Amino acid sequence: MKWQTAPPYLRRSTARIDASAVLGPVIDLLAYLAAVGAGTSTGRSQIIGFMAASAVCYWPHLLAAAGANGRNREFAFYVHVLIVTLLAFFLRSGVFALLTNGWGWPGQAAIAFAVLATVAVVRPGYAYCISSPIWLLGSGVGWRAGAVGIVAFAWVLRLMYSGQVELLPEETYYWNYSRHLDFGYLDHPPMVGWLISAGTAVFGNTEFGVRIGALACGAIGSWFMYRLTRNLFGEPAGLAAAALMQALPFFFLTGLLMTPDAPLMAAWAATLYFLERALLAGRREAWWWAGVCLGLGLLSKYTMALLGLSTFIFMLLDARSRLWLRRFEPYGAALLACAIFSPVLVWNAQNEWISFVFQTSRRLAEHPRFQFHKLLGSWVLLLTPTGMAATAVLLLGDAPASAGRDDSDEKRRAWRFIQVTVLVPLAVFVVFSLRHEVKVDWTGAPLLAVLPALAFGLTHSGPKVMTRVRAWIRATWVPTIVVLLLFYGFGLYFLAFGIQGLGYSRHSEWMPVGWREFGTEINRIADGIEKTAGGDLLIVGMDRYAIASELAFYSPDHAKSVSEISSAHLFGQVGLMYERWFPLAQEKGRTLLLVAWQREDLSTDEVQASVSVLEPIKEGVLTRGNGVIRRYYYRIARGYRGLPAPG
Repeated sequence: MKWQTAPPYLRRSTARIDASAVLGPVIDLLAYLAAVGAGTSTGRSQIIGFMAASAVCYWPHLLAAAGANGRNREFAFYVHVLIVTLLAFFLRSGVFALLTNGWGWPGQAAIAFAVLATVAVVRPGYAYCISSPIWLLGSGVGWRAGAVGIVAFAWVLRLMYSGQVELLPEETYYWNYSRHLDFGYLDHPPMVGWLISAGTAVFGNTEFGVRIGALACGAIGSWFMYRLTRNLFGEPAGLAAAALMQALPFFFLTGLLMTPDAPLMAAWAATLYFLERALLAGRREAWWWAGVCLGLGLLSKYTMALLGLSTFIFMLLDARSRLWLRRFEPYGAALLACAIFSPVLVWNAQNEWISFVFQTSRRLAEHPRFQFHKLLGSWVLLLTPTGMAATAVLLLGDAPASAGRDDSDEKRRAWRFIQVTVLVPLAVFVVFSLRHEVKVDWTGAPLLAVLPALAFGLTHSGPKVMTRVRAWIRATWVPTIVVLLLFYGFGLYFLAFGIQGLGYSRHSEWMPVGWREFGTEINRIADGIEKTAGGDLLIVGMDRYAIASELAFYSPDHAKSVSEISSAHLFGQVGLMYERWFPLAQEKGRTLLLVAWQREDLSTDEVQASVSVLEPIKEGVLTRGNGVIRRYYYRIARGYRGLPAPG
C-alpha cells in the first residue's frame, strides 16, 4: 500500500515502526558491547543485544502502533509478532556466526551486520503484522510482500547456515566423488560430483563450498517454477508456487543439502517450463531447451527419464500435442538429451554397466516386500499433510473453471499437463512399492509438477473453485508455511550452535553434528599410531560409507585423507564406490585403524579372519562444547590379508 493512499492510522503506525528501526539498532549495539565488556561470550552477547532492542524499543513502538487501529487487543496479532521476532532472531544469529566463526571477523564488526539483518526482517515483518490481521497467500492486504518475504527469508536462511551446519554423511560421500572425478559412479550419475568440484574450487573444501551448488539449484528451480505457474495460472499463482517451493520440506532441503536431488530438482523444474512452452504455447525453440535440461537432469539422477515418459504419454493423450509427433523437434530434443547424457553411457559400457545394474536389476532382485504405506508416508513428509490433502483434492478432480486461461480447451489442456506429469512418475513408484523398498526422496522431484496446482488452489477463490474442503485447505496453508519456517530456523540454529539442555539423537551418525570433533580426534589417534608404528596406516570406517566419508572431509589434510580412509567393504560389507577406490588386493599387508560406533563391529568373524593381529578395543568419547554426543570405539589391526575364501 502506497504511503499517500494509506489510512492515517496506518501512516502513523508505519512512522512508529520506522522510528524503532532507527533506535533499535543503537540499543542492540550498546547492549552487545556492554555484555562483551562484562565478560560474556560474543555468541551470548548478540542474544542479549537482540533481547534488549526488542524489549526496550521494537516491542513498545510496535504495541503503540498497533493501538492506533485496535490490533493490540487481538490474540492473532501477538502470535504474528512472536513469529516475526523468532524468524529475525534465527536469521541474525546465522549472520553473526557466519561472520565471526566462518570468516573470522571481530565481534564488533559482525554485530553491525547482524543488527542490519534484524532490521531487514522486523521492519517489514512488524509492519505486515499491523496491516494484515489475516495472513493469506493470493489475497488480502500485502500478500505479495508476504510471498516475496517467504521466498527471500527461506533462501537467505539457507545461505547463512549452509557453511555452519556440518555436512551429512551423504554430502561428504558425494564430496569424495569430487575428489575422484569421473563420468559415472556406481550409485549415481556424475553431476553432483561436478558441482561440488566447482564449488570447492572457488570456496575451498568447506561446507559452503560443497553446498553452494545446492543453493544455486534451489534458486534456479524456484525461478522456473514461478515462470511455469505464472504461464498456467497467472502472476499470483506464480508467486505462491515460488513460496511453496521455498517452504515445503523436500524443496527446502534440496536447496540446502548437496545431493543428486539438488541438480535433479533444478533440471526437472526447467524441463517442465520448456515443455509447457513447447506443448501448450506451441514454441518450437522450446523443444531444444527442453532437450538440454532433460540431458542435464539425466546427468543428475536416472529418475529424470520418467519426465520423458510423462511427456510422451501426454502427447498421446492430447490431440493437439499429437501433431508434434510428425515434426522433428521432439525427436531432436530427445537426441540432444541423449548426446548430453552419452558420457554416462560410455562410462557404464566401460565398467560392465554397473551403475544401471545397481539401480535396476539389483533392486528388482531384492526380497519382495510391500512398501506402499511407506511411499504414502514419504509423500506426507515431503508435502506436509496440508500439501498431501490439497494434491488429492485438486489433481483427482476435473479442471477448475478458472484454471488460468480464457479458452476452456486451453484450461483442460493445462490441467491435463499437470496431471500427467505428476501422476505418471508417481504411478511407476506406486507399482514398484507393491513389492520393493522405496526411499523418501525418490518421488521428490516428480512432485514438483504438483506445485502449480497447489498454488492455483491457494490463489483462486471463486465459488466454482472453493468447496468447503478446498477452503479449509487454503486456510491451513499459511499456518503450515509459518510452522515450517520456524522449524527450519530452530533446527538450523540447534545444529549449528546447540541449545543448552537439549541433547542430540543417539543416532547422531546420521546427523550433521559432531563430525568436526570426530575428525580431529581420529586424526590425533592416527598420528600417534603412525609415530610409534611407522607410516602406511589406513583408517577404516566400519560402516557403509558414513564414517569414512565424514572422516575424510573433516581431516586437516584432505589430500592425504582421501587416499587413506576407506570403508567396511574390506570386511565383506557394502562400500559402494569405496569398493572401487580401495580394491581389496591393493590394501593387503597394511596396518588398519578400525573405527566404529558399536564395540561389536570391531570383533566380527570377518574382522578376525582378515587380519594377522588385533590389538585391544579402545573407547573414546565424542563431545561438543561441554556436552557428550556419544561414545565411539577403535582398535588397531595389523597385517590385512583380504577376505577369506568362501566356505
